[in-house]
Amino acid sequence: MNTRSAVLSVLVLSLTAAAPFATPAAAQFTPGPVRPAAETLANIRSFAPAPAAPSTDSDAPLTAATQRPIDWTGGANGVERLKAPSFGRIFQDLGGDFQRLPTRENGLLFGIGAGLAGLASPHDSKVTSSLHANQDATGFFGPGAYIGNFYLNLGASFATYAVGRAAGNTRLAVVGADLARAQLLSQATAQGIKYIAGRTRPDGTDRSFPSGHTASAFATATVLQRHYGWKVGIPAYALAGYVGASRLNANKHYLSDVAFGAAIGVVAGRTVTFGVGSTKFALAPIAAQGGVGIGLTKISKK
Repeated sequence: MNTRSAVLSVLVLSLTAAAPFATPAAAQFTPGPVRPAAETLANIRSFAPAPAAPSTDSDAPLTAATQRPIDWTGGANGVERLKAPSFGRIFQDLGGDFQRLPTRENGLLFGIGAGLAGLASPHDSKVTSSLHANQDATGFFGPGAYIGNFYLNLGASFATYAVGRAAGNTRLAVVGADLARAQLLSQATAQGIKYIAGRTRPDGTDRSFPSGHTASAFATATVLQRHYGWKVGIPAYALAGYVGASRLNANKHYLSDVAFGAAIGVVAGRTVTFGVGSTKFALAPIAAQGGVGIGLTKISKK
């Protein structure tokens, strides 16, 4: 396998994993063939009654029932604008994030991530060796170690939150808070699995599986996609795939490490952005020549 093929395999695998994982929490997961849009879940944002306005008490934590998308506002309808969370509330809401992790949907998504990691496993050594051996690509992939760094991502998240609060920009503050929670949730999950798995890295050091850098990058990409849509999401996921490839070039991870790290990041991102976004998708397994795949059908608005 040459270097170009190795890079393409990383990007395709990472972005393939991201597509189903980035679906909103209201998406319906149905077994069997993809069903017509009319049979899938109705657009909740259009037809569901708006939840009760959040408490004006700054100490009341936002829960899955009270945290609404920030674009569900409008003085004409008498709906109060969602206030930016306090700094302490960011950490308080982490409890609810961990409670939402063990859901059927997230279990399915983690299962898909594990399946992709299993498919990548036979090619682990070849892909990593091919990318690591290409010294000309080292300069290109070098920044990936910083872009996917947990501390850098967490610091940027809090900086985004602080700028939003200082500027009175609620949307930016909420995005920053969600980014911070996604980083904390993804890394708590990734680091826990690292110690359990105990896999040796390609360079001989420990804690290879899964890739923490990839988890951080995909967590950031997912939050951005959920808040700003695919115009921001596509380049964000492409950058996350680049981070994953950079970990192979640095001889720090295998392809399966990157695949499951992407799964962790996207699940964390969608968990902390519960209820954000209006685009709905139906997800179903489909048969393909030589294997199986995942089908995505956009649900049209009624």
